[in-house]
Amino acid sequence: MFATAGTLERKLTEFVSTEPVDWKFYVQVFTWTVCLFESYLLFRQFPLYSKTEPPAVLKEHFKDDTFKKSQEYGKDKAKFSLYSGLFKQILDSALLHYGVYAWSWDVAGSIRSALGHGPEHEIIQSLFFAVILFLVLSIPSVPLSAYQTFVLEEKHGFNKTTPRLFVTDTVKGWLVGFALGAPFLAAFLKIFKWAGDSFIPFLMAFLLSFQILMVLIYPTVIQPLFNRLTPLPKGNLRERIENLASQLNFPLKYLYEIDGSKRSSHSNAYFYGLPWSKHIVIFDTLIKQSKAEEVEAVLAHELGHWYYMHPTKLLVVSQVHIFSILALFPAFIHAPRFLQAFDFSEEVAAQTPTILSFILFQMILMPMEAVIGMATNAISRRFEFEADQFACELQHKLKSENMKDMGDRLGTALITLHVENLSTVWVDWLYSAYHHSHPTLTERLKALEAYQAAAKKST
Repeated sequence: MFATAGTLERKLTEFVSTEPVDWKFYVQVFTWTVCLFESYLLFRQFPLYSKTEPPAVLKEHFKDDTFKKSQEYGKDKAKFSLYSGLFKQILDSALLHYGVYAWSWDVAGSIRSALGHGPEHEIIQSLFFAVILFLVLSIPSVPLSAYQTFVLEEKHGFNKTTPRLFVTDTVKGWLVGFALGAPFLAAFLKIFKWAGDSFIPFLMAFLLSFQILMVLIYPTVIQPLFNRLTPLPKGNLRERIENLASQLNFPLKYLYEIDGSKRSSHSNAYFYGLPWSKHIVIFDTLIKQSKAEEVEAVLAHELGHWYYMHPTKLLVVSQVHIFSILALFPAFIHAPRFLQAFDFSEEVAAQTPTILSFILFQMILMPMEAVIGMATNAISRRFEFEADQFACELQHKLKSENMKDMGDRLGTALITLHVENLSTVWVDWLYSAYHHSHPTLTERLKALEAYQAAAKKST
């Protein structure tokens, strides 16, 4: 098997290095194919916003005016997704067509030279290149983000962000990105230079270590720059959550309330942390919109993810995904013809800078990434069903009569979240398979009924 894999890698390397392929043309075709497919999905979904009644299982929970608002909100979001997706694709296509990537590399080289560094300092030039490319890609998207916040979300009553907060959030996000991205990219490229063609195990170890580091520093360093986390006040809700965590031996260290209402009236709850130290964060909007027993049910679902080790399983899936990408990359890392196809000069192409090869290589993988995204969504949806089932079965797992209605409470909480967030309840199956990591509300409610029925039979 390894011999076969090695033969395939050699053949791919020879093909990329020697064949005069118009890679830029194929990337244009690939990216436009994905863009048009996503547009097609929106056209499949769009007629569902014209329905005048919710699904039968939800009819008693949606008032006529609320359902109408959710349909209008979904329609406006679909229009925005269509136009913004096409705008971004046209921008990306233009940057590729007019050789902006090659231009950015040349500008980065001029800056490197002005600072007194020679061509051998590829990593320094790569850092400037990354900054230039980030700004070229990000600045045109700022008006789209502003429109989404101050027009679309404002129109439907969700926006709480002020113009000042929008600007400071954008600047903070960029600064945090530069502060973390620069050393990450430098280390990423250094590993390639140091390890040579044997970079895969070292790079995977580095990427995994970085992910773990982010788990540690995000809640303590990054998130406080944008949101205020305060300990959840003593009371019925805190007692319920701490008691549930204790009974399940969940290593709860901190229980926070986050001021999500500072920017939006949407709501959520989640947990994060290392295996021996977990943090639970609950949006203040969720606390205001739902009863304590319903919030407890939402957290029971989240603890189901922990119980079944879903985050760890998804991490393993991501590592397999990363390995498959890195295993293909050696064929493109020393291929001057590959870079020349994207308007880079013979001099630059002969040096085959790692960052250029990797960025362009990722563009080629775009169709495969779209398929992998659908597969990952399928796994995630299965995990969501398992977490729902976990909540329904808590009565038996913990031998507690207080938990016997957990499934009903979770169903009520999910309905409340969808009603308050004006979430779309009519969803095309293919659109959902491509875009959604969670099952639809109707799918979850039907599954909850089945789980509860099975739980009653087992008593």
